[in-house]
Amino acid sequence: MIPLSQYFDVLYGVNLELVHQTPDPQGVNFIARTGKNNGVVAKVKLVPGINPNPANTISVAGGSSSVMESFLQKEPYYSGRDLFYLRPKIELSDKQLLFYCLCLKANKHKFGYGRQANKTLQNLSIPSLEEIPSWIDKISIPDIPSSLPVMNDSRPDLNTNVWKQFTLNEVFEVKKGKRLTKHEQINGSTPYISSSSLNNGVDNYIGNGFTDENCLTFACYGSIGEVFYQREKVWVSDNANALYLKDIVLNPFVAMFLTAVLRLEKYRFSYGVTGKKERLEKSTIKLPSDGWGNPDWRFMENYIKSLPYSSNLVT
Repeated sequence: MIPLSQYFDVLYGVNLELVHQTPDPQGVNFIARTGKNNGVVAKVKLVPGINPNPANTISVAGGSSSVMESFLQKEPYYSGRDLFYLRPKIELSDKQLLFYCLCLKANKHKFGYGRQANKTLQNLSIPSLEEIPSWIDKISIPDIPSSLPVMNDSRPDLNTNVWKQFTLNEVFEVKKGKRLTKHEQINGSTPYISSSSLNNGVDNYIGNGFTDENCLTFACYGSIGEVFYQREKVWVSDNANALYLKDIVLNPFVAMFLTAVLRLEKYRFSYGVTGKKERLEKSTIKLPSDGWGNPDWRFMENYIKSLPYSSNLVT
């Protein structure tokens, strides 16, 4: 382990206030103390005489509840208060810089109870190049997703007052997952879906075959009420249920709509109320309805297709 300052210059950002900046969709990113969206909260016009922080540096939140949130910034950017940036002293690849972002975030616990990451930041210990795991070089960095919608038409109106209540049993075939102990799991490439709220519910990758595909999974224990779309073949464990539409074959657009609505019902499974199959079938969900009292699948699909980034759902 080495001190952070051995590989990076630790510098304070330009320290601007977003409220005094001019929004500009074609401007530079404004980075603030947030753990979302790579730290970007807006795009703003360049300010004469104030140069942005340089590209290919790591932004680090020095305070607030998002202290130590760290992101690789590939473009020049402005930054708000209590935000540092790390400029590499040596040549580092994007993968190595992203690894160091994770290392910095792992130090978040050291700055609880209002402590700032300021004078001590440069002395934090990070792994040396020789200590970086070999798998870092094997991962692939995904392309930046397109922000285009599938449909450029006007977005359908979400008037929930005219939606209709359905029992889940009316809409879905609810299938209980199949138990598979850790001892029985074989290493492989099939996602094993548990009750986790992370990584699309994937808890492991196994070689025991699969139980379901092109369905929604609903965590019935643990992170109860977490819902994910499983497009590929998966093994759904007994800590989750698989939901299959009865009327149509599920597609990614309808799946995203249903996932969002089902997650709004998560509060019903508080205080130890599980999402077991029998209880889930009797639960209700409010959905858009066509003129015949059936779920309006076309509306759901078109609504998602009208949203930014929906073009990434096209297979």
